[in-house]
Amino acid sequence: MKRTTKRLLIIGPSNGCYGGMEGFMIAVAQAAAAWPEFEVKLCFKLVKTERPEEGLRRLAEDACKKVYYVQRASIDLLKLVAWADILHVQNPPADVVFAAKLMGKKIFLTVHNRHVPVFSLHNVLWRIAIKLSYRRWYNSNFVWNTWEPEKKSIKSGCVYTVCNLPQAWCPPEQRKGFLFVGRWIPKKGIQEIIKAYAQNKFNAADWPLTILGDGPLREEVMTLIKDLGLTKILLPGFINEDEKAKYISSARWLLAPALTLEDLGLTPIEARSVGVPAIVTRDGGLPESGGPAALIAEPGNVEDLARCMMIAATMDEAKYTQRGELAKRSLKDFLQPMSFYREAYLA
Repeated sequence: MKRTTKRLLIIGPSNGCYGGMEGFMIAVAQAAAAWPEFEVKLCFKLVKTERPEEGLRRLAEDACKKVYYVQRASIDLLKLVAWADILHVQNPPADVVFAAKLMGKKIFLTVHNRHVPVFSLHNVLWRIAIKLSYRRWYNSNFVWNTWEPEKKSIKSGCVYTVCNLPQAWCPPEQRKGFLFVGRWIPKKGIQEIIKAYAQNKFNAADWPLTILGDGPLREEVMTLIKDLGLTKILLPGFINEDEKAKYISSARWLLAPALTLEDLGLTPIEARSVGVPAIVTRDGGLPESGGPAALIAEPGNVEDLARCMMIAATMDEAKYTQRGELAKRSLKDFLQPMSFYREAYLA
């Protein structure tokens, strides 16, 4: 009997923990699982000897019935590629793209990372893999312009990636303070946030600062907080997705002041989805993810970040409400619905 469904493999590299790319893969797989035209498998190609964390397993296996964790260039990986009719690949891993092309598969590609202008085998293989795709989507105009700075291919486009967005809601008048969400790693702007907050001498009762997450900079961050006498900064550590959604929706402003040439920036999009505007830096794709309601500071500039935070803190209720409404409303034109991928796969 002739098969009536197409076999769709959603595959991408992973360190085994839940992040923006993994969240996007899970969201697409969850949507595709409800489309009757497709039989769906979700595959995480693990980096080196990494193993999937429980949080990733739980979220992935709740979204898709068939989830796989494989090593690069493995027999298991090749079997999955051979099974598929269509592949939606995250970033262009050569072992996946080259094998799929040799087998005559249809390859859709989402490129999450900017091109670094240095000569390397990695860059050469990525460029070849990108060109072998049937369609390729870059997750921000910033990323797209690093790969195709002049002439844009007719096979290319900018499609902003997103995971399952928060559903929590908090009325604007009940929101309080500033919120940072992310790993404590260099150039995410955590030190700049703390210094700017201290510079403005905010009353912690009226304008609390909450820094979610943890990471390698913990000792440095804790020392800075102590040296500046900011004993009332809230540091909840790592939390689950439901708790994170509550923190985001109840914050007055989301802070994302990176200086890393951020490829896109997921947390400003998550905040916008619940009407919370962001303060971002003019860094990579962050102005895109922050949208028209964002306040924008210069990367690494404590004084400019402090200026934006003060503007945010002194904004009257009517203007703040308008900005929050703009943050949420503008997402409708910013994000593609999941049906975009359904239509693309069937074309």
